Amino acid sequence: MCERDGLFFQRFSRRGLLRAAGSAGAAIALPAHLAALVAPAAAAGAMTTVKATHGSGFCNLGMFLAHERKLTEGDGVSLDFVVTPSNAEITTMFGAGLVDMSMIPYSNFMTLYDAGAPVKIVAGGGVQGCMIVAREGIRSAADLRGKTLGTFQADTLEVLPFDYLKKAGLTFQDLDVRYLDTSPELAQAFIAGAVDAICHIEPYATQCLQSRKGATLLSDGTDVYGAGYSDCVLAARTPLIEKSPATVRAVIKALFTAQSQIESDRAAALKDTVGNYYKTTMEAAVDASAKQPVCTDQRNQTDFIIARGQSMKEMGYVKKAPGPDAFDWSLLEQVIAENRPLYDGLKLKSA
Repeated sequence: MCERDGLFFQRFSRRGLLRAAGSAGAAIALPAHLAALVAPAAAAGAMTTVKATHGSGFCNLGMFLAHERKLTEGDGVSLDFVVTPSNAEITTMFGAGLVDMSMIPYSNFMTLYDAGAPVKIVAGGGVQGCMIVAREGIRSAADLRGKTLGTFQADTLEVLPFDYLKKAGLTFQDLDVRYLDTSPELAQAFIAGAVDAICHIEPYATQCLQSRKGATLLSDGTDVYGAGYSDCVLAARTPLIEKSPATVRAVIKALFTAQSQIESDRAAALKDTVGNYYKTTMEAAVDASAKQPVCTDQRNQTDFIIARGQSMKEMGYVKKAPGPDAFDWSLLEQVIAENRPLYDGLKLKSA
């Protein structure tokens, strides 16, 4: 947390942040600034409007391109983004049912699912791209002992350093872990020297490496998880899946189309999104986006995500790891069957 009460950092309860958002049936009194974000959207003719939240990293590139190029509208769906002030509020709004879908870290999804919120993972977002970056002089996990680590709460960017340290025989008790609100805030904290290390996504991780002299990349996640590990997923409210499966299919199809367009012409995709969605240079975006590619079909990541539930349990965010029932790949599989040439042409996919 930053500057809310005059403190640069403020710790807060791990479960307290998510308790209200995860309650499936509870009425939630939202702050006025959040309530204003979900005011009814303007009518879009015969279009069905679906409200969605998103993050800020390149794992969201497919979602951003689908919105920018209106890729859902051919199937009668208008994708309406609800831009949230912070990462934590994405989880709050999705858990409260104020948006229909969310491109969300799998870890944040787990907190909602564990609390009983009616949500399912229906597609993938981005893979890889979570990076632990440290200041000069820190070259290994052992060097992090007694140092400060900046990250986001209940995020994949907290799970990776937890697992990275665990692999080296360390725990969060060996560090001073500090939680921030937004991606730019986290990057600036590292660049300004307020923390010794961070775990961040692209393009911010690369910016941090380039902006702080002597900075070191400790892990890009592949040394812990292997290549192609999941970061963000597309989750949908169960009532939407049940009442309007065609709407969900339209968004999934748009993500497949966006992925295809990104893979065939990355420069054009970045031209349409850098500036509006990513505050970075085109040169940096080209480099960073390659490190965190879009992968809509993440069925092969089911076991990986479930396994991360143990880490979330050890950190105190969930009571039990999710099972296969947290996923509903059926609509994605229907989209694949109906758009086989599109799917077969993709570079990254499960099959």
